[in-house]
Amino acid sequence: MKSTVSAILFDFDGTLADTAPDLAGAVNEMLADRGLSPVSFEMLRKMASQGARGLLKVAFNVDREDAQFEALRVEFLDRYEARMTSQSSLFKGISSLLAWLDVQALPWGIVTNKATRFALPIIEKFGLSSHINVCGDTTAYSKPHPEPLLYAARTLKVKPAECIYVGDDLRDVQAAKAAGMRSIVAAFGYLGEEDQLEDWGADYIIQQPKEIVQLITQLATGRDFKVVAAEEG
Repeated sequence: MKSTVSAILFDFDGTLADTAPDLAGAVNEMLADRGLSPVSFEMLRKMASQGARGLLKVAFNVDREDAQFEALRVEFLDRYEARMTSQSSLFKGISSLLAWLDVQALPWGIVTNKATRFALPIIEKFGLSSHINVCGDTTAYSKPHPEPLLYAARTLKVKPAECIYVGDDLRDVQAAKAAGMRSIVAAFGYLGEEDQLEDWGADYIIQQPKEIVQLITQLATGRDFKVVAAEEG
């Protein structure tokens, strides 16, 4: 049975863009200024999708409830803003995927928990022609609440059931389900060793961005989607 896909929505960090180098860099700058040893990039990368909360937990072993957390969070965000377009890049294969979506005249957008202050400058640097950008402060809610995704669908004038949301975190799948959208987990994103993707309940899991082309093509022709390793590029 054919399935209509009217729009594709993407998480940003860990899905479209590899922003971990600048996030990790900001944390390690803080450690260096305090005479502390840096944390390995590999360890910080796994926490990138959790933002300041996850990164500061790894680097300083603090939680939101700790008295020093807020000051550290403000410092981290300021340092990150100063360098957030220095080393970040799109994941391999994303540019080709987005170009294909444009050729197909299939609207696509970004729905991220990243605040506008940080998200838009990076989106603009990469020259992304997204049809809509929903940031963490665009609506009164953030993922896993469905409202950011539903806001995107309303703005694009498409039915939620005809949208696919792509992300790399459990809350992305939860938000998509709550919004009545299909979900894709990007297994190339910021996943920790404890993450069990198969238990998240996503509709699809992909290893490379090109597999989204295959998925959409197969949905349009009514065939079942099976992940087949896509060529690098």
